[in-house]
Amino acid sequence: MTTTDIGTEGSGAHPRFAEALRELGLEDLLPQVRRFPDATRTAAEAAAAIGCELSQICKSLIFAADGVPVLVLMDGASRVDVELVRRELGVEKVTRAKADVVRETTGYAIGGVPPFGHRTKTRVLADRSLLDHDVVWAAAGTPYTVFPMDPKTLIAHTGGTPVDVREQPA
Repeated sequence: MTTTDIGTEGSGAHPRFAEALRELGLEDLLPQVRRFPDATRTAAEAAAAIGCELSQICKSLIFAADGVPVLVLMDGASRVDVELVRRELGVEKVTRAKADVVRETTGYAIGGVPPFGHRTKTRVLADRSLLDHDVVWAAAGTPYTVFPMDPKTLIAHTGGTPVDVREQPA
């Protein structure tokens, strides 16, 4: 499948993500989805393509908390501290989910996972660092697409809990 085959109404958004926007009453965001000819799989690639600060990228990361998938939303300039996630969730062990678990849980490939519109419902933790911005950019279901949103609205639509789980500089 080529990138021109992906999308809905020319937005470039993944069809499942476009449907999630409609279900959430956010269809007005579809025209704001930006599609790039080159992949924006990493936060750095996305920030360069958009022309924004790295910290304005919202990464949607799946972790396994005692084997149960959990979504962590993190700004693009930061790393998740798995020990803080473990404590926040009150579990024994937190690890990065493998690619097959990410796809099975969300319905999307790593590098294109949006903050909502997933195949299954997961617990969501949103790092408060996202709230430092008026607008953040997140994946729209493909490694080539992103969309802008106010972080408070984004977190509300994910059902996320604002937390402090970012790795602190040594």
